[in-house]
Amino acid sequence: MPPCSPSPYGGVTVALATRHGKEKVIARPLRRGLGAELLHVPEVDTDALGTFCGTVPRQGGALQACVAKAEAALAHGGTDFALASEGSFGPHPHLPFLAAGVECMVFLDRRLGLTISEQAVSRHTNFAHRLVAAPLARASDPDLQTWLQRVGFPRHGLMARPHHGGAEGEVVKGLTSWEDLREAIEGAAARSADGLALVETDMRAHLNPTRMASIRALAFLLVRRLARSCPACQSPGWGVVDQRDGLPCDWCGLPTSLTRAEVWGCQRCGHQEEAPRPDGLLRADPGHCSWCNP
Repeated sequence: MPPCSPSPYGGVTVALATRHGKEKVIARPLRRGLGAELLHVPEVDTDALGTFCGTVPRQGGALQACVAKAEAALAHGGTDFALASEGSFGPHPHLPFLAAGVECMVFLDRRLGLTISEQAVSRHTNFAHRLVAAPLARASDPDLQTWLQRVGFPRHGLMARPHHGGAEGEVVKGLTSWEDLREAIEGAAARSADGLALVETDMRAHLNPTRMASIRALAFLLVRRLARSCPACQSPGWGVVDQRDGLPCDWCGLPTSLTRAEVWGCQRCGHQEEAPRPDGLLRADPGHCSWCNP
């Protein structure tokens, strides 16, 4: 693939709507990779587009929410360029017994009419939940203490709500101390029909350093994409748009479900080119072959 060309966004201002501190990890990739400056637009209520705790349902998927955030940043920031990010968490798409985070990031270029996105799937997440009974003492439940350590509390925030019953959407967020957590658990358990509190990791970026690191890494990926020009029309944003399955089995040569090649494309003119896998793998392990390993 062609190397990164001189930045088409040197000196421009890119608006970012966030109330969760994402500007702290996005500004540097934009400045170093593109020569662009970030404009933080905190007045946009991004929670109105959906919340992790479920009190405000997200309309559509992560990409649609991301675009809506970026459009709001354009409207309030008064620039021709905007950026937004969105995350979703649940079972890993290929390893459902493991938790995973999917981060999506979108860049809008109103001048060229471009919507350029990148996303990344990471197994490095503390996403988890646990049922807890009250009353609590600091050392009364060694399993709870082990779980709290595993999810990174108190450096990572938590949420608590009644497991059954309670007011619609009732949840206490941003718990970062044992005393606040204990009080929230006992209050939620008292309001729950089964006497249990549901404790969850708070996945908002400013209360989740693990997620913040993923956002920073994705920002660098997006910047590298924006710095690449289409070989056909020279528009920015040249990058992977699809994959081709069918990597041949090392034993029988039949196609497997593994990726054989990447498809690179341009959002503006639609030009596409096929490229080999970045890891250089040419043959699949027979364990992935439906013929050799039915």
